[in-house]
Amino acid sequence: MAALLEWGSYRLDLEKRTHVMGVLNVTPDSFSDGGLFLESEKAIEHGIAMAEEGADFIDIGGESTRPFSRSVSSDEEMERVVPVIEALAREIRAPLSIDTWKGVVAREALKAGASMINDISALRLDPDVSFAAAESGVPVILMHMKGTPENMQKNPVYDDLIGDIKGFLEDAVERAMEAGIREDLILIDPGIGFGKTFDHNLQIIRQLPSFLSLGRPLLIGTSNKAFIGEILGKKVNERMTGTMATVAIAAMHGAHVVRVHNVKEAVETVRMVDAIKRGSVK
Repeated sequence: MAALLEWGSYRLDLEKRTHVMGVLNVTPDSFSDGGLFLESEKAIEHGIAMAEEGADFIDIGGESTRPFSRSVSSDEEMERVVPVIEALAREIRAPLSIDTWKGVVAREALKAGASMINDISALRLDPDVSFAAAESGVPVILMHMKGTPENMQKNPVYDDLIGDIKGFLEDAVERAMEAGIREDLILIDPGIGFGKTFDHNLQIIRQLPSFLSLGRPLLIGTSNKAFIGEILGKKVNERMTGTMATVAIAAMHGAHVVRVHNVKEAVETVRMVDAIKRGSVK
């Protein structure tokens, strides 16, 4: 499968090695780093630090999507993320991704210097996100989510977990292309923790290779999530070892991008996996 992302001044060969996306939540209530980087200055410093640690992308979000969270206004979301994006776009070369499902936020973020869109709703909640991406010619990440963050963990049930998610993502890719987004700029994410039980999450990780048949680069986001805490009996800030275990398995099973809070450790983890899997340390 060709996994070359080429747009604007960027050219990233996702097939050559596993890439790392750093998470930067400019929110008071995100499950892992909520409140740590709500101040713009701290968020900017952290974004620069992640880039220096080897992050290939920085994913910036201004609204928590933790289970049972409620949406904030577009204005509040933009107030949080736009100054951070503007500053980081001047300071680092890594592509900046805006984590939003709102078209107006995506557009303002792109104007500020973002060059990717990560939509947890896979373009379902606000179709204007797809038009913003198409007009700007930027990559989009389409994630599977059952319901919305507010209700997604209320007894999630599937007829066929992997088949249902694959069908959803197939439809999402088609919807994106119909809106004018180039197929070669579409990434997919099975949505670990978004409308899934702990067992569902483990099954998705075990069966990651199944998603490669969709023909699009695969992103996986397990970082510090509740199923890791449940298995290890660890609080959110104690889950790095468990997270890196999932990162290693995901990379070994074909994930092209891993989305993490701890960039330095993830970079080292995937470098080892790539050396074993591909026979190369480059």
